[in-house]
Amino acid sequence: MSRRAALVTIGGSAGLFSGLFGVGGGTVIVPLLVLWMAYEEREATGTSLAAIVVMAAAGAAVHAAYGNLDVGDAALVGVPAVGGVLAGTWLQQRVPRRGISLLFSLLLAVTAVRLLVG
Repeated sequence: MSRRAALVTIGGSAGLFSGLFGVGGGTVIVPLLVLWMAYEEREATGTSLAAIVVMAAAGAAVHAAYGNLDVGDAALVGVPAVGGVLAGTWLQQRVPRRGISLLFSLLLAVTAVRLLVG
């Protein structure tokens, strides 16, 4: 698969998962950029966050059309998230790369177990 085809596949997969489950960046784009495209974790995170801007806007617009959007609650979640992403990015730059990979793997594994067990 060409690089361009792989990136388009990652984007399509992330969009599908975003529309279905509300996930896409951290759970789809970052792992696939690391595993398929040999991105380093930090580059994958930044690329994912940039891609999410486009994906989130389109997803929010479509969900709004279906009446699934609470703008006030979205603002209450989204505005503080800006502070969180600034803090997380600052912290990520100070944690060793292997540590970021292990923490991210642990987060995905714990989330998967919690979803399976309930």
